[in-house]
Amino acid sequence: MKPYELTYIISSGIKSEEAENLKKEVEVFVQSKGGVIVKSEKTVPQSLAYPIKKNSSGFFVTLEFQGEEKEIKELKEKLEKEKGILRHFIIVKKPIKHMKERRTKKPQISQKESSDVFKEKPKKESFGPVQDKEIKAEDIDKKLEEILSE
Repeated sequence: MKPYELTYIISSGIKSEEAENLKKEVEVFVQSKGGVIVKSEKTVPQSLAYPIKKNSSGFFVTLEFQGEEKEIKELKEKLEKEKGILRHFIIVKKPIKHMKERRTKKPQISQKESSDVFKEKPKKESFGPVQDKEIKAEDIDKKLEEILSE
């Protein structure tokens, strides 16, 4: 037995009770052919994106069931003959596959680098040249004159 999903639109021109009876009639037909109903949903009348058989709204019904392939043809014929059903389609439900997480590559550190990383202490960074002597204002003035005279 394969899992199927049947979705059909019932005309909103009929009463809500009649739509409910039509839904039950389809469920009974599926069960009479050896099908097992897993889930059944019905909604309130909804407006359609475009008119179907001169109807602008309808009841959407979704029926999940398990059944034999040979019985699906009979179900399609029954749904096509029903005047209250505007459209229908049956799909084969496939089980959802859970994807495995992808493994990501970790950056590789060579043996030498990894040992150096843990042994060395961080160096203090200095900005600019290291000066051991004091700088006088007179020296700065002389340097500025040399630069500006060029």
